[in-house]
Amino acid sequence: MTRIFIYSTMPPVRSLNEITFNMESKQIRRNLYRILRKTGVRKENISLEASFDEDLHFDSTDWTIFSYYFEDIFNVKLEDDYLKKLRYVNDSIGLLMQLA
Repeated sequence: MTRIFIYSTMPPVRSLNEITFNMESKQIRRNLYRILRKTGVRKENISLEASFDEDLHFDSTDWTIFSYYFEDIFNVKLEDDYLKKLRYVNDSIGLLMQLA
């Protein structure tokens, strides 16, 4: 008995919501990257797993700049309690999803 395997080069079908979420997520990461660059973070230090305190060495001035641009670019209002909860860059993406 001969077996025939058919391989598809087509990507799996994704829902419109999934595609929209991925596009929004990419845009969010791009804007977040720009905000971090405005605080003086070097390109090679930016990653989603980077810690604001330990890896990026944020001080009070950096937090002020970050919150200003974050609120401006993403059109949200951040309370101080939200900022205190941010430990990693990825946490800021989760915060945006929570505020949306």
